[in-house]
Amino acid sequence: MLAFANGYKNFLITQDVHEAAKDADVLITDVWASMGHEEQIAQRKAAFKGMQINRGVMEVAKPDAMVQHCLPAHKGEEITRDVFEAHAREIFDEAENRLHAQKAVLTTLMGG
Repeated sequence: MLAFANGYKNFLITQDVHEAAKDADVLITDVWASMGHEEQIAQRKAAFKGMQINRGVMEVAKPDAMVQHCLPAHKGEEITRDVFEAHAREIFDEAENRLHAQKAVLTTLMGG
């Protein structure tokens, strides 16, 4: 877990998800095992156990904290269904914006 504080002047490396989320403005997660790495699922579930964004984590973040997920989400693993649904709009906005950013990179690289 990596947490930034004080306008990004300081950072904290911790294994405690609640410590990292304390007073956070934004919480970001990703799947524990990406597509193409399915053989690592059991190992990664063990390694990331306890790193889930859930109600308890949200309670230590700022009341208006935003949640981001690059999708696809495995609800019940890296994020609980209730937290995902409560922040679905901002999660899907991130996914849509990523699409446009990737198209811009392709356009630039292709010389257009």
